[in-house]
Amino acid sequence: MNRNVERIAPFAFGLIALALWQGAVWATHTPSYVVPGPLAIAQAFWQARGALGAGLLSTLAVTGSALLSSTLLGVFLAVAMAASPLFRSAVQPWAVVVQVTPVVAIAPLIIIWVGQPFLALVVCAVVVSFFAILSNTAAGLAATPAELMDLFRLNGATRWQVLFQLSLPYALPYFLTGLRLAGTLALVGAVVAEFVAGSGGFASGLAWEIIEASYRLQIPRMFAALLLLGAAGIGIYALLGALERVVLARRDG
Repeated sequence: MNRNVERIAPFAFGLIALALWQGAVWATHTPSYVVPGPLAIAQAFWQARGALGAGLLSTLAVTGSALLSSTLLGVFLAVAMAASPLFRSAVQPWAVVVQVTPVVAIAPLIIIWVGQPFLALVVCAVVVSFFAILSNTAAGLAATPAELMDLFRLNGATRWQVLFQLSLPYALPYFLTGLRLAGTLALVGAVVAEFVAGSGGFASGLAWEIIEASYRLQIPRMFAALLLLGAAGIGIYALLGALERVVLARRDG
């Protein structure tokens, strides 16, 4: 199939879906406070573009900080687990426990314990996102071919030389895949934390815009915030995907 057609296909599908959505709203005379059409949502977005833009920037600040922290934490733990089987046995089960614990259940505790609102939101997002980097990087380190490791050792390489000169470069594609997943998870964690914080009186980010719009029954504005949040997630995933392609192309080139 033509590459240009593949690139256009998502946009064409989106336009068709929006047209069908708007047509269904018109045909059924559905009130905007029940299901708003795309035109009502676009109008609400334009009217509230300042507040929604500020909310988006706040959410992206939390997401970016969480992604950076998750990268440092995930890579550090993965390297330490690869270097020490004892450390892996001690840490891995607890990392899984943290990952499977619903962040919405522990977010109030994190907000209370941390105290500083922005930092608390970042910690909540890190809890959601760091495991993707940890698990993928650890898998990449463990997948290093045994024959290459034996070759390094036969040439007198130390454990750390094997790790940094062979295992880490070999694990780079795995890490980049984990980074792309962690980017979207960090956004999810940031929004969940903002919902909890907003309910507790700390208004911040797109989550608060959604909460406030729902309280006021401004459903088109709520949909506008939701669609903006979805667009942010797509943008993060695409940006990290492009970074992955560039990094791997330079490595292989």
